[in-house]
Amino acid sequence: CLPAAVIGLAFNDWIEAHLMNYVVVALMLIIYGVLFIIIENYNKTRTPSATKIKEITWKNALYIGIFQLLSIVPGTSRSGATIIGGILLGCSRELASEYTFFLAIPVMFGASGIKLLKFIKVGGGFTGMEAAMLIVGCLVAFVVSIIAIKFLMGYIKKNDFKVFGYYRIILGVIVLGYFAASGFLK
Repeated sequence: CLPAAVIGLAFNDWIEAHLMNYVVVALMLIIYGVLFIIIENYNKTRTPSATKIKEITWKNALYIGIFQLLSIVPGTSRSGATIIGGILLGCSRELASEYTFFLAIPVMFGASGIKLLKFIKVGGGFTGMEAAMLIVGCLVAFVVSIIAIKFLMGYIKKNDFKVFGYYRIILGVIVLGYFAASGFLK
């Protein structure tokens, strides 16, 4: 998580100012969709060198962290980038997916903490009702994410990521089409 934390903190404002737009988001949706399909085809003939968490070396953990760094670009899936990295480094699809969920914990806390601090700095704090809504929202998000992770891990054991790749490509094209049509309608 260290590469994402260091670079993310240093360039967060620049990234939001220059890369947070529909073209970048749509292109990243499409590019990573294509990558998922290519990597799944590449991965068909490979035997993974790691199938359990304890088999991930420190070196591979660092490299997966560098792949996670790619997700600071809007439209890039954090889990998608780390799963692709894990698979390319020899992890099984299941291990790469499991590892990415573990990596999500500190990254999500850190990113949320930064946004929270920015809100407090600009807005001056929370009312009691806002704090209660934030806590309830966090709890609901946590429960839903546990359910989603359980479902996804079951899905991954039986299926590959090509469907996710096609979904990203279609969504990226829809986003580009929507904003292009909106521009022409004005």
